[in-house]
Amino acid sequence: MLFMHPVLQSIAFLAAFICSIIAKGRRGLRFNLIGLLPLLLFMAALNPLFNHQGVTLLFYLESGNPVTLESILYGLSTAVMFVTVILWFSCYNQVMTSDKFIYLFGRILPAFSLLLSMALRFVPRYMAKIREISFAQKGIGRDVTQGSWIRRMKRGMKILSIMTTWALENAIETADSMKSRGYGLPGRTSFAIFRFDRRDWRVLLVLTILIALVLMGALLGENSIRFFPSIRTPDRSLLSYIVYAAYFALCSLPVVMTIQEGIHWKRID
Repeated sequence: MLFMHPVLQSIAFLAAFICSIIAKGRRGLRFNLIGLLPLLLFMAALNPLFNHQGVTLLFYLESGNPVTLESILYGLSTAVMFVTVILWFSCYNQVMTSDKFIYLFGRILPAFSLLLSMALRFVPRYMAKIREISFAQKGIGRDVTQGSWIRRMKRGMKILSIMTTWALENAIETADSMKSRGYGLPGRTSFAIFRFDRRDWRVLLVLTILIALVLMGALLGENSIRFFPSIRTPDRSLLSYIVYAAYFALCSLPVVMTIQEGIHWKRID
């Protein structure tokens, strides 16, 4: 998703778009169309206003600055890359739970895995708590949407104060709880509801092979593109198509596995 080659970007964007819809349903589709699509168009249109490099002149702005085809395509490529990263991380946030993350890294880096898992769940958990506090304050006549702006500010500060107190108490309770359980001490045993079985080893092997092929293409320049002063991509060869196929398989793997798992569970039901 970090390559700017148009073929690789198209593959990554479409796979991330489909994966987000599968993972989040209608909410994901609404977020993609209403939230990310305008962001993509805005970023793509913003770059030519400040970047005037390129040899293919299209027209001049009222300020006298030229608008080139290369700057437009570079802005579009950058916008697609940025939106693709957001899509993949939204899928990650939907699928990856703190239990899964601690299972993967808890034995190797117990303190870091716990800290990172807590940080990943920080925003959704605290937003839910803020809504809960706001509803409670609204129930006793302290709605932040009513009254003068001074009263609204005071009520908002009250909610922020309650939220800060709850966050500090929650952090202390979590630290005491993990310390009492001996988290991070040598010789500490652990329990996990997940198992790393043969299917996981097979998927890991496939991922390793695909990533190796994509990285080989990157080292040999197959994944690169030059925008300035003129657009130029590497000449296509057999290796290029191998890299494209490997990248397509790599990006499509989450989609295929999710669909396959859904079909499997429907058959069980």
